[in-house]
Amino acid sequence: MAALLDFNHREKKPDFADAVNALIDAALTTENAGRPARDYLGGSRLGDACQRRLQYEYLKAPKDDGADFTGRSLRIFALGHVLEDLAIDWLRKAGFDLSTRNRHGEQFGFSAAGGRLQGHADGVIVAAPNGMAVPALWECKSANAKNWREIARRGVVKAKPIYAAQIALYQAYLGLTEAPALFTAINKDSCEIWHELVPFDAERAQAASDKAVRILRACDAGELLPRHTEDPEHFECRFCAWKERCWA
Repeated sequence: MAALLDFNHREKKPDFADAVNALIDAALTTENAGRPARDYLGGSRLGDACQRRLQYEYLKAPKDDGADFTGRSLRIFALGHVLEDLAIDWLRKAGFDLSTRNRHGEQFGFSAAGGRLQGHADGVIVAAPNGMAVPALWECKSANAKNWREIARRGVVKAKPIYAAQIALYQAYLGLTEAPALFTAINKDSCEIWHELVPFDAERAQAASDKAVRILRACDAGELLPRHTEDPEHFECRFCAWKERCWA
């Protein structure tokens, strides 16, 4: 009698590439664990939809088991930094005078609320070959093809409110409100580049600043701010590193 086909799922045995990648990821996670935790509320995060999540971040609340960054996540972050460096080089070669450090050699940034709110900008355009108004804030992000297409189709304000809040806040605190910011997005999958000008939005900047004050005051008072949603299966909660803590 002929042997019957066996369609039962079998675990794939680790191959050579898996073994090497496991070593890389272990090294990256160990390195990341040794980095000092940020002791301030990051301006780049204030556009996050959930104030409570920002409290957990600021207070360094332990993440749920298994919710720390994986080696793959850390590799993705590292790629984003490399692409940003490439974008700086490309813009400079194209004739843009792009500064990424101030006269003291430090990254452009700001500090408020006694250092409890900080932000660090990607750069400042001080001259441009295309008649663009300067000086202008420059912010760069990289994204997968799906998210990149959404940004290119709808613009950063509608597609990524978290980036829009960051841009407005940085424009305000760095005194770069007269000229629109230059926002650059790089498609990680195709290397397509999207650029757009983002005029200063005082209302958006004020809302982000007020949100920071609200979060810091709540942390000082030992109060938890409301969740973004009352549905624990909402996508903002499903992928949150503090889901179990928040809904316990």
